[in-house]
Amino acid sequence: MNPNVETFLGCDAAFEDAGIVLFGAPFDSTTSFRPGTRFASKAMRSESFGLETYSPYLDKDLTDCRIFDSGDLELCFGDANLALNHIESRAAEILEAGKLPVMIGGEHLVTLGAVRAAVKRYPDLHVVHFDAHADLRDDYLGARLSHATVLRRVWDLVGDGRIFQFGIRSGDREEFLWGREHVFTRRFDFKGLEETVAALQKKPVYFTLDLDVLDPSVFPGTGTPEAGGVSFLDLLGAAHKVSGLNIVGCDVNELCPAYDQSGASTAVACKVLRELLLLLSR
Repeated sequence: MNPNVETFLGCDAAFEDAGIVLFGAPFDSTTSFRPGTRFASKAMRSESFGLETYSPYLDKDLTDCRIFDSGDLELCFGDANLALNHIESRAAEILEAGKLPVMIGGEHLVTLGAVRAAVKRYPDLHVVHFDAHADLRDDYLGARLSHATVLRRVWDLVGDGRIFQFGIRSGDREEFLWGREHVFTRRFDFKGLEETVAALQKKPVYFTLDLDVLDPSVFPGTGTPEAGGVSFLDLLGAAHKVSGLNIVGCDVNELCPAYDQSGASTAVACKVLRELLLLLSR
């Protein structure tokens, strides 16, 4: 008999053999509306076995890839700094081993921990960000660490002209005004992505995907749904373009399984992750 260790679909290679290392960051303590993203990674592992390992979109199979699922981090829910430190440590360990870290959130703040590790290894890091929300507030209700401020904190690390946002359709006026001076933001869709990909060739890129970039009709199971999002196929097409970059870190975040009892949102998240892993497998 073998031990009953649950991994994401097909991600059962040994660490030493893997090119990609998957890990979960179940943290949602700064959620501004509906909590529950801490349960996403567990739900995605469990529900992933409803999918095939083969992708007809890419004509590739996870069984042909070398991906190690290292499981979930045990994070302190009451201390965002401590949680981010643990995430940074795990991402740094993976990068040090010459492997690609792929993280399952959790709320979007978890991205900051992984970016901290990536920018230390790649000082000229650039960030591609798919989301419904700008996440550029300097603080949210007085808190500088929040899923509503995560890209502003990332900007603190990488500076002007290094963040490229797509699908954005929500934020306060000050965020958009500030963003015009410091980041590239494409509202509502992925137009201009090809030009961004061309400009970022050979540069190290961190790719962060907030699943609420999808329209709530496709993906209702999230903490802060925003009408007017992109379709599943639009997202896959955009991810395909981004995968041609020198991706040095990646995450998928903001699934809240409890808000879609049908399980459809979790299935969508699993399918997006499957495609991303296949795209990123070299």
